[in-house]
Amino acid sequence: MSPRRPIFVLVLGGLILAGLGLQDWPVDGGRAMTFAGHALDDYGLALTAEGPTRLTLLPLPRLTLGRVRLTAGPDGPTLAEGGHLTIDLDPLGLLGGRAELGGLRLDEARLSPDASAWGGPLAQLAAWTRSGATLRPRWITVSGARIAEGDEARDIDIDLAWPFWSASAEAHASLTWRGVPTRIVLTHLRPAEIAQGLRSPFTASVTWPDGSLAAEGSAGPPPDGAAWPALAGRARFESRSLPRTLAWLGRDAPLAALAGAFSLEGRFETADRSVSWPSLRVGLGGDVLDGAGAATLGAGAVPRLSIQATLAADTVDLAPLMGDLNTLFASEPTPLALAPLTRGDLDLRLSAAEGRAGSVQVQDLAASILVRDAAVEVAVNRARLQDGTLKGRVTLASGADPAETEVRMQGTLDRVDLGSLLADFGSGRWMSGPLQGQFFLEGSAHDSAGLLAHLGGRATLAVEGGVISGLDLAELVHRNGVVPAGALARRNGRTAFERAAVTLRFSDGIGEFSESGLRGPSVGANLQGRVSLPNRRIEARGDLALRAAADASRGLVFEVSGPWDAPTAQVVPPGEAILPDPFKVPASLGWSGNARAYAP
Repeated sequence: MSPRRPIFVLVLGGLILAGLGLQDWPVDGGRAMTFAGHALDDYGLALTAEGPTRLTLLPLPRLTLGRVRLTAGPDGPTLAEGGHLTIDLDPLGLLGGRAELGGLRLDEARLSPDASAWGGPLAQLAAWTRSGATLRPRWITVSGARIAEGDEARDIDIDLAWPFWSASAEAHASLTWRGVPTRIVLTHLRPAEIAQGLRSPFTASVTWPDGSLAAEGSAGPPPDGAAWPALAGRARFESRSLPRTLAWLGRDAPLAALAGAFSLEGRFETADRSVSWPSLRVGLGGDVLDGAGAATLGAGAVPRLSIQATLAADTVDLAPLMGDLNTLFASEPTPLALAPLTRGDLDLRLSAAEGRAGSVQVQDLAASILVRDAAVEVAVNRARLQDGTLKGRVTLASGADPAETEVRMQGTLDRVDLGSLLADFGSGRWMSGPLQGQFFLEGSAHDSAGLLAHLGGRATLAVEGGVISGLDLAELVHRNGVVPAGALARRNGRTAFERAAVTLRFSDGIGEFSESGLRGPSVGANLQGRVSLPNRRIEARGDLALRAAADASRGLVFEVSGPWDAPTAQVVPPGEAILPDPFKVPASLGWSGNARAYAP
């Protein structure tokens, strides 16, 4: 017989056996379920199956059960149901007549949303590991699963590998969480060390279209009575839009609605429901701040986040904050409800070498932000502004109606260089001198328009020993209010004064000038009228007179009117005594052209 024939027979026989081994053989479901159930007993799992059951022998023996239901013990809560479960059986165990798991694959199952339901099997797995047992599933795969009905999490794919020759396990997962594709990776974790109460290294990352979270360090078992593991190491969080990321996660944070791009990086430590950052770097827009902080997630069905931090920066861009304040004076009403801003507690201490809002700069800034339930307080405790100092505080509090907000604003200016400040605002140095000021305003409303219409309080600005550049008021009186041609462009006029002051008393959004005017060596002036915050207009009259004894009868009456960002000034013809609507002033407030100089 030719030697080729035995080889051919062996090859043919091998192919036949391989074909038979690769074939899915239907088996009795009851016996298969009982056999597989013995393999799952050691892990605190109970199995029932209603669908067809198949056995495949090659390349490794595996048992596939349809329409399975996994529970935490025979009478425990349901963990997974409705999918197909494939169990890889250990060949050596089969030879000994034992059902030992080599791996598990669960397809198209519906998973329990109750995290506590998984506690029993996880605790039994930890006890099994602490006992020193080396037999365990070497891999677990979940494919196409969803949590409950899949409204929050669906398309869940998980690959967990823990080879028998390695102490480290790794997991790769992808899912669609609330409509956003998300990928999770966990490596270098040593489950046996955690089960024994030791710490294990770990590396983890989470990525989604709007951002990422990466951490590495060590992990330990939860402390007694705690639900969260103890972690320590370094982490970095980045989000292109913090409000959008928090909404996706279903979490709230204080003042999050005002944030945009956000990043956080540094060393961290966790303890149950809190995390501390001994070393922290925060990126907010284009600003980078360094310091330390801590965050605690409260208990209850709707846990409240509490954050404390102390941060410092070389430069802070204040333009976004000023933009939010400017919305109070926008033509379109802006809601003032605090609920979107106070969904958490915040205690932030902030310092910066320089703060910038457009072209305006402050130095040596020290500020604080406090957020509590239905209340916000922003304080500028100290800031240098053009060789002077600035202090201020804004307090917001919800009233009996959550949609209504009570607003209080107060602040002071001390010896600020007015000329430099005007140049920063782009108005030119038409007046210079040390500026003093203080203000206190308060009101309550549902929106910005209502707030302006109900604002009350007082504001005072004064300049001692200053100069008006580009205009000689004494010459203006001599010329009966006619400005020489080209005088303003040449800026060759000049008026020195001892004191100039403006005081506004506000009631229902209308600010009335009182004790306002100018006193100089050669001229004096006073001012009466009103400023309307709701209409954003100024209507005022004043008199300007020479103070020299020889010319004491020389003077004129002028009127300032129009939008407050572009008012016009003109001389009033003799005989007129009242202001036009809507700013009615009694006739007794009119002044004649030969009124004497006013000294505030």
